[in-house]
Amino acid sequence: MEGITFCAWRGEHYVTLAEPLVRLGSFGLDLTWRVACDEVGHPRCAEIERRSADAGMDTLTLLSLTTPFLQLIDAEARGFAGDRLVLVLQEVDSSLWDVRAADERLLDELRHRFPDAADL
Repeated sequence: MEGITFCAWRGEHYVTLAEPLVRLGSFGLDLTWRVACDEVGHPRCAEIERRSADAGMDTLTLLSLTTPFLQLIDAEARGFAGDRLVLVLQEVDSSLWDVRAADERLLDELRHRFPDAADL
């Protein structure tokens, strides 16, 4: 998988997990997600981990749990198409997003939205 990295902060605005998820468009709707948070800074993090355990959760459920201001600290969301890992969204220390994708078009969409993105 190829990857990019970009800043999680845009001035005073924090890029939440919801923003890259929405940018996936229809591709993301069919994915199943498993999420791990190394640091639980908000009760919603524990709920996300619990609900994504075992079989995982669908994209719309994950979006509903990522409230507009939910800031993750060292978290990783893995998107699966069936049993195949196709996307990894990793929040690094509340300062960067690292994204790896099997489909370069997803990375291109994120590069367009986040022009400071650099290749991993």
